[in-house]
Amino acid sequence: MPAKLKKSRKDKMLAGVCGGLAEYLGWDPTIVRILFIIFAFLYGSTILMYFILAIVMPD
Repeated sequence: MPAKLKKSRKDKMLAGVCGGLAEYLGWDPTIVRILFIIFAFLYGSTILMYFILAIVMPD
């Protein structure tokens, strides 16, 4: 059974969203954070999406 999408408690920098996505996808959290930064510079809505996920994703 695949892991549930949730915020990370152990690999957390701000809200644990990138760490949670990395655990869900089976990726290194650093890669997810770098991708987030790249997309944040390319698309401003990425930052809004991060805050929405921080509110919506379970702990």
